[in-house]
Amino acid sequence: MLTRRAVNRATLARQLLLDRADLSVTDAVSRLAGLQAQTPHSWYVGLWTRLAGLDPTAVGQLLERRALVRLPVMRSTIHLLTAADALALRPLTQPVIERVTLGQFGRRLSGVEPGELVAAARVAVEERPRLASELGRLLAERFPGHDADALAQGARAWLPMVQVPPRGVWGRGGRALQTPLESWLGRPQSAPPVGYLVLRYLTAFGPATIRDAQAWSGLTRLAEVFEELGPRLRVDGDLYDLPDAPRPDPDTPAPVRFLYDYDNLLLSHADRSRVFGDPGAVDYAAHGYVGDSNIQPASVLVDGFVAATWTVARQRRASTLTVRGFRRLTAGERDALEKEGAALLEFLHPDDEHDVRVVRS
Repeated sequence: MLTRRAVNRATLARQLLLDRADLSVTDAVSRLAGLQAQTPHSWYVGLWTRLAGLDPTAVGQLLERRALVRLPVMRSTIHLLTAADALALRPLTQPVIERVTLGQFGRRLSGVEPGELVAAARVAVEERPRLASELGRLLAERFPGHDADALAQGARAWLPMVQVPPRGVWGRGGRALQTPLESWLGRPQSAPPVGYLVLRYLTAFGPATIRDAQAWSGLTRLAEVFEELGPRLRVDGDLYDLPDAPRPDPDTPAPVRFLYDYDNLLLSHADRSRVFGDPGAVDYAAHGYVGDSNIQPASVLVDGFVAATWTVARQRRASTLTVRGFRRLTAGERDALEKEGAALLEFLHPDDEHDVRVVRS
């Protein structure tokens, strides 16, 4: 049986959080099986904390060149994916997106035939990218008597769409305009077996349980998939893994790392104790963590586990980073937090004056 610390270090290694990796952005995003990216820009911190010498302007150019895209996939939430992964993973998560959408809007979509809705939506968003609100109004004209918001959400579920730049481009603003995935990339979706999704998950987040994989993807009934993959997997108790995946020594040092508010490290396991430690040691709810919600504070790892939150306040070209620790921090830990915090401010606001404050919550 693997100890919690051993599982922690293995997960950090897969997530590029033990050492900043010398990888291209597209290779890193592929290895990570994407980054959750509802917000236009906070996910850039997730790349910065994992990659050496990240140039955010170059990342934005990858969005503009369509090498990267932002679209709903796992858990029906917007993720940053490579073009190839978007075409492969989006169809595998279709059942999740449909389930979530119909759970929220099913009654208001009663009587709407999905094929007709998709055909009407496709005409509208291929004419030009549109906001969900604008698309909903156009669809309400085609389907009178139905709620515009529900129609737009139904179209989003049944017609895979991406948010187009400049939305998500570093240093720029942009409305959440959407257009069909296949039209944007000029290629059709592929449909690999569900086992492909599980293997990608274990590469990025293993070792993990079946419940962990279901929490990450939103899919259910994955036990049969794991059983089919059995000969290709390593099993330690209820944890599954790839035989050749990295397993660092549990005593491997883990540096201070700043995570963004939707960081996948915190959202991709049913049992989050691999990064939160002993569930009874800290009242995480008091610090803004809400159960298994997709929304979490911007967090800080100290010795591999969540030990603080962070915020940045700006005023008149001065940026102040405040780190709020959950426990007494050693002098060495405070020094590491201040050094890494100063680097984060240099990345976020290089032209500002910088101040890093480490306090106890």
